Amino acid sequence: MGLSKTEEFTVKDNKIAQYAKALSHPARVAIIQLLMKRQTCICGDIVDELPLSQSTISQHLKELKDAGLIKGDIDGAKVCYCINEKEWENARLYMANLFQAFAPGNTKCC
Repeated sequence: MGLSKTEEFTVKDNKIAQYAKALSHPARVAIIQLLMKRQTCICGDIVDELPLSQSTISQHLKELKDAGLIKGDIDGAKVCYCINEKEWENARLYMANLFQAFAPGNTKCC
């Protein structure tokens, strides 16, 4: 497998790609929507809400946490998750800037 050469791109470009990758699976989108809906830390409830196994949900939570979009607090033997508000705002701004940079109707494309 070749190198991804991520160091050749800006920090901003890498962050946008990281957010996009984290949101690239419908289960992760569902987890984010659940956390936003509840607006509180959720521990075991995620497994009860989604048609996935505990291990699969754990893998998706890890991807979201690695991207910084969620954070987890240890509560005894459980980890409770919620939206990481600061990183979520960064993601929102980066993605908004990306989409707003295109001006529809001004292109000379096929």
